[in-house]
Amino acid sequence: MWMPPGQNQSWVSEFILLGFSSDPTTNRILFSVFLLLYLSSVLGNGLIITLIYLDMHLHTPMYFFLCILSLLDMSYVTTTVPQMLVHLLSRSQTISFAGCWLQMYMFGAMGLTECILFVVMAFDRYVAICYPLRYTVILNWGLCTQLSAGTWACGFFVSFIHTFFTMRLPYCGPNMVNHYCCEGPSVRSLACMDTHVIEMVDSVISVLMVVAPLSLILASYIRIAQAILKIKSMQARCKAFSTCASHLTVITFFYAPATYLYMRPNSSYSPEQDKHVSLFYNVFTALLNPVVYSLRNKDMKRAFLKVMGR
Repeated sequence: MWMPPGQNQSWVSEFILLGFSSDPTTNRILFSVFLLLYLSSVLGNGLIITLIYLDMHLHTPMYFFLCILSLLDMSYVTTTVPQMLVHLLSRSQTISFAGCWLQMYMFGAMGLTECILFVVMAFDRYVAICYPLRYTVILNWGLCTQLSAGTWACGFFVSFIHTFFTMRLPYCGPNMVNHYCCEGPSVRSLACMDTHVIEMVDSVISVLMVVAPLSLILASYIRIAQAILKIKSMQARCKAFSTCASHLTVITFFYAPATYLYMRPNSSYSPEQDKHVSLFYNVFTALLNPVVYSLRNKDMKRAFLKVMGR
């Protein structure tokens, strides 16, 4: 609960994001690298959205969810990278309390929504492979819209709970965040009161948003593998496995660092290492998605060539 500040205490009105380096030369190099990664991620995911929108053959549930994933990735990197680029070239690395609140909320909302979306995408593959003749009947556009709206609503709601409990803590001491953005544990470590209850809330959220989705994804792919192994045609079997390979690759690169960051004991918290791991699943995963889905997907290649030929 909130406690009134003492006579010699004052509430923090802004935070200082320490980022990766204080050396100007290093920061200029990092600026060039991260700018290239950011532009590549936004353009790559934007291209996927554009191709799916323009090609009628891609108007299926699978590509509908892929379009949402690309939109999420674009939003995910945009919540953190533009400000990080500004801080790399600026002498001031401050962010207001309200700005930190908003960034933490949006960063969490996009990440949590993506966690749930991967479950929906696994369900899509399960229906497509296990019930191919009823695929469009089961996953009709009404259900697809409901699943999409549900993932967004759940992600934004759970992120609000996390952000509310973290940012209502009293911050009356140091205001230097050892991170490139306002990430929950990094900011929470600066609170001037015991954070045990908040850590328990975050642990419950982590179980619900990491362990539960992973369990559902694993269950889906066990059923998918069983169905594929029953296919007699080797060519059809390979095609079925190929349609799942891209999804599994992206899931692995997203959930591996997320599990490391949010499912370990708080005693093993390491700010320097954590911000590098966070950068990987925030920036590099968003860049990886369009690469994986475009290089391994014949439909996307065909749509790209069709659009370029116009």
